[in-house]
Amino acid sequence: MTSSAEPHIQLVQHIAKLPSCVVAFSGGVDSAVVTQAAHRALGDRAVAVTGISASLAAGELEIALRIAASIGIRHETVATDELSNAGYLRNQPGRCWHCKTELYSQLRQLGDRLGYEVLLNGANLDDQGDFRPGMQAAEQNDVRSPLIECGINKREVRRIAQHWNLEVWDKPATPCLSSRVVYGLEITPERLARIDAAEQVLRDLGIAHARVRYHHDDLARVEVPVADLPRLCQGDSRQLIIERFRDLGFRYLTLDLEGFRSGSFHQLIPADELAHYESASMRQDK
Repeated sequence: MTSSAEPHIQLVQHIAKLPSCVVAFSGGVDSAVVTQAAHRALGDRAVAVTGISASLAAGELEIALRIAASIGIRHETVATDELSNAGYLRNQPGRCWHCKTELYSQLRQLGDRLGYEVLLNGANLDDQGDFRPGMQAAEQNDVRSPLIECGINKREVRRIAQHWNLEVWDKPATPCLSSRVVYGLEITPERLARIDAAEQVLRDLGIAHARVRYHHDDLARVEVPVADLPRLCQGDSRQLIIERFRDLGFRYLTLDLEGFRSGSFHQLIPADELAHYESASMRQDK
């Protein structure tokens, strides 16, 4: 879709063509922009819904509640039950398909019950260039991505969010905690809680962009921006991290010299297996 209008105007006009909508609202910048646009376009014919489970990092629900209140949109929460799905717990590369399928199923039921017709997510144009089984789940569940439909990328999303004074305009991406567990290692509530607490240790040290990757043998691989690597090796900080991570149950702790990067586990997927998951992962482990 192309238009001479500013992206934020184009987005609102695009959503305004819908009869009503449910927005999958995580509290991140992408879904916040879609939520704001939906409220401006449709008013009380739009509702934002946040899924709650053990894979949601601490503090994210509070952010979502606060943002929805500031926008003024009706906000609902649903408890998702992906951790009861054996395919999800096995944690193969197609894991995200199971999670998103569960979420969209819950959103569809809520929308049908409350009278909202179209499901929207916050996927932006840049999300099309990565391995994302969740995008397959969206397509299969007739979930629309207005940011993609309007040709809006991540940089433009942040610019729109800042224009609308959304407090999350510069918020780091916060994917679900399960994305930190190496493929093949079972997802458990205990491991997710351990990751969540470990990343909070790093945030308390002032490092906003951080990932604690959970490997076999209770090994934690820490990713932070390269510029922050020296801070973690200094006396007091280093000792604090060691002690806190051991208290959480990690047996080994390693610092990744490549630094922070999204989707670092994807490089572990062989090319032929990646192609398999791109075409068929949503059908296995059901």
